[in-house]
Formats: sequence, structure tokens, C-alpha cells
Amino acid sequence: MTMHIPVLLDDVMGALGDLCGRRVIDATFGAGGYSRAFLNAGAIVTAFDRDPTVGTTAAAIRDEFGDRFTFIAAPFDEMTKLDDTYDAIVFDLGISSMQIDVASRGFSFRFDGPLDMRMSVAGQTAAQLIACSTPAELARILRDFGDVANAGTLARAICDAAPQTTFQLRDLIHRPRDVAPVFQALRIAVNDEMGQLTRALDAVPSHLNVGGKCIAVTFHSIEDRIVKNTFRDWTTAPGDPRMPGAMRAPFVAIRTTRPGADELGHNARARSAHMRGVIKSY
Repeated sequence: MTMHIPVLLDDVMGALGDLCGRRVIDATFGAGGYSRAFLNAGAIVTAFDRDPTVGTTAAAIRDEFGDRFTFIAAPFDEMTKLDDTYDAIVFDLGISSMQIDVASRGFSFRFDGPLDMRMSVAGQTAAQLIACSTPAELARILRDFGDVANAGTLARAICDAAPQTTFQLRDLIHRPRDVAPVFQALRIAVNDEMGQLTRALDAVPSHLNVGGKCIAVTFHSIEDRIVKNTFRDWTTAPGDPRMPGAMRAPFVAIRTTRPGADELGHNARARSAHMRGVIKSY
């Protein structure tokens, strides 16, 4: 299995600054790389993940860092239920290598396995989603979440074939350039990834302390667009800033960064990543 390497970790740590004694939400625990870095810097971390396979890693970090680490086995939009406020909220979005490299999880077209794609290992699988969708519904998924150009034709072929494995689905897609977008679109739909992200971002302002930071690392244009537009709205002052008494924006933007040549050289997963961030003003 490929080792999971946290993307843009140095940039995230640099943007967060001094974390000693700070309360941080790691919204996407995954393999624990970000949580461990925050804890090593002295932070008090609350981490979320809906994937039950990360429990062993979370337990090991809890054993090492004790009460400074809390793990919540739930989707990150469950932060809406938290009563506390925090000094930082960090999202490392997308899919982790530990999910995509396991054939039985059904995320990857590189391995033959059941057409599953569930991050939580519960609920409707990708195969079941296809079976329950009309061609029009599936075409919308392919267009909205994969930007697939021939979505209507491909959706009809997929619905007719009702694939049960990753290779069966892959072999239905005649244009190689459409394979990754189709798998991405189904994964996003199965896991309601954009709904999760939107709900979690909506909860950020009320869960950040003044001066607190929200950082998001994105990997594809759809999630990046949601983050970018949300952060733009937060950092735009209401009314005309040239007018007397104009309100200032509730957030200030942190400079967007991309992976450098060194990181790209040892971590191919970083090639599409963006780090965006904001600081709460009041």
C-alpha cells in the first residue's frame, strides 16, 4: 500500500503559526498526518473521520498524546453539533491513499473490486446508486461532479449495463480521459461530499474564535470552487468600503499556495492541490 503523505503540510503549519495550547479541529483525520503535526506543535486536537478503518490509528495517537487528542467517528459536518469554539479548523479534502489503494473499497479503476466507494462503509454503494438512478439522474451526477462531456450517452450505457465491479464500469468508458472523472463523480455522489463540505463550512464562523483560522486543502475544481467562493464571501465587506461607517469583512484572506517542485517530486498526489485560508476578524 502506498504511504499516505500529507499534502502541503509545511504550508498549512506555516499559515497556522504558533499552535502551543491552541484548540484545533482536524476535520479530515485520514491517516492522522495533520493531527500528529498539530499535536507535536503543542495543540489540543479534535479530529473527525467517518471511515471506520482509521480507528486503530486514532487510538494509537490517543495513547501517545492523551487528553490533548479527541477523535469523533463521524462525518466532519457533525462539527455543527459542537458547543465549543476553536483557534483553527483545517480541512484536507478529497480521498486518501489508504482508501484508493485498497481494491475492496472500490474507489479505484486501477484495481478490480466491488463497485463500492463508501467512505463510511455504510449506506448506498456506487453499484446501488447506479441501479436506483435513471439515465437522466446519472447524467446529472456525471456532469455536475465530473464535468463529463458526453454524460447523457455514457449514463445510458452505464444504467443499461448495471456494473457491479470497478473493472466492469471502467470497461464501459471508451474514452480513457473520461475514466477518472466518472469514478470521481460517482464517489462524490455516494458520499455526498459537496453537501458535507457546504454544511461544514457554514458551521465554521460560529466555531472559530476571533483571530482563528480556517484552512482548506483542495484537490479538484468542484470542491475548490466551493471553498474559494465561500472564503471570498467571508472576506468581502458588506456595502461600499469607501463610504463612511462601512463595515469591514468578517474574515481576512490568507495567501493561496500551491505545492512546490520539491513536494511534487516526492508526492504526485499534490499536483492539483490548493491551500486556501482565512482569519476571523471579529
